[in-house]
Amino acid sequence: MNRLNRDQMAARVARDIPEGSYVNLGIGLPTKVANYLPPEREIFLQSENGLLGMGPAPAPGEEDWELINAGKQPVTLLAGGCYFHHADSFAMMRGGHIDICVLGAFQVSVNGDLANWHTGEPGAIPAVGGAMDLAIGARQTFVMMDLLTKQGESKLVAACTYPLTGLACVSRVYTDLGVFDVGPQGAFVVEAVDGVSIDDLRKLTGVSLAA
Repeated sequence: MNRLNRDQMAARVARDIPEGSYVNLGIGLPTKVANYLPPEREIFLQSENGLLGMGPAPAPGEEDWELINAGKQPVTLLAGGCYFHHADSFAMMRGGHIDICVLGAFQVSVNGDLANWHTGEPGAIPAVGGAMDLAIGARQTFVMMDLLTKQGESKLVAACTYPLTGLACVSRVYTDLGVFDVGPQGAFVVEAVDGVSIDDLRKLTGVSLAA
């Protein structure tokens, strides 16, 4: 079965981010989106540790380890970019000043509930970070994740079984096998990867998917 790799997933998310957006990219996989935003499209990337105007990852050997994102990865700063206090950054996130946040997830429900900070497993390390603030503070929350776990279980579910990050906050889910819209009306297949049918996606997820 054909699957998108992580760079292809990041490029697919980047296609849907419009000109003039203020965007937060979550720790992990979503940070790759920065590398695929076209330079001619003005988009303002914000990081919860207090950056606005982030650019793509630096070239090897050009890293400045005093300029990092929330995941402690080296980043670049575009012309006009700035950095500021952590508290101001969270005020920006909580105050509704972020148009889109892109987060990873352990589970997303068909109605848009998000679980991405803890699996509930004994000994698992919880990682709340700013996800709860972003999930409810951003005007739109996108999720970027593999559709299946390593054990073959779907991360797109009828109802989340992991501790919740936010209720009904996710609007679109980007995966290695397809793109889905989720919300009060349930889950819809926006597009499937070449060679993957909607019936394939229904079998893999076990949830009702409209086309």
